[in-house]
Order: sequence, then C-alpha cells, then structure tokens
Amino acid sequence: MSLQGMNHFTVLSDDLEATRKFYVDLLGFEIGDRPNFQFPGYWLWVGDQPILHVIHREQLGNFRAGVIDHMAFTATDLPGTVAKLENAKIPYELRRLPQNGVREGTWQLFFDDPHGAKVEFDFDKEEPAPANHAA
Repeated sequence: MSLQGMNHFTVLSDDLEATRKFYVDLLGFEIGDRPNFQFPGYWLWVGDQPILHVIHREQLGNFRAGVIDHMAFTATDLPGTVAKLENAKIPYELRRLPQNGVREGTWQLFFDDPHGAKVEFDFDKEEPAPANHAA
C-alpha cells in the first residue's frame, strides 16, 4: 500500500440548501464539478481540490457523528473567520496548542455544521488573536 494523502470527507444533509449556505456562503468553499451520481449533493472544492462531498439524505438519524469525531482544514484569517461565526450566531471554541511540541502555537477553531458535524479550522501561530480574545 502506498497511501499518498487525504482525498475527501463526506457529510450527510437533510437540507442541502442550509448545508450549501454554511460551507459555501459562510466558510468560503466553492461548488465544483461532481460526478453524475444518481442522488443529489455537492462537491465542495478548496482551490483545485474537491475536499468535501455533501450527500442528501431524506432523514438523518439522531446519532450523527458516528466514529469520526471531526474534520480539520487549514485556514487563514482567524479574526475574520471568528467574526463570521459570531455574526451568524454559530457557537465555537477557540484553542491554542501549547508552545512546546508538535505544531506549537497553532490556533484551533472548532464549530458544528448545520447537521452536527464537527469542523476544525487550523490557523498559523502567527495569526493575530480575534477581538476580545487573549492570545
């Protein structure tokens, strides 16, 4: 086996429009080409990479996370991202990795998508702290 990297994540949605608004309008993913599947959904791209596949399901179960805890993405503009989440009234948790160790000082921003999938955005340690947050 010669694993070369992560290909994509798939999230399920019983409201494609709410999911599109969250990932595209709020977070900046782009809708891109998608294979001609026999079910509705979106391929959401970052740059030239299809990174998130959204698939419609009529009904989602109550237990949504399964065994995957969260999906993490590299991001920029921590203050702007926090402001967008606050303006959209989306609760979040902001952490900073300890200054000693792997990825020291990296900012980690956690929040949930409209259907309960946990999303993590990682920001470079040199990013400024958002307003009203102690670095």
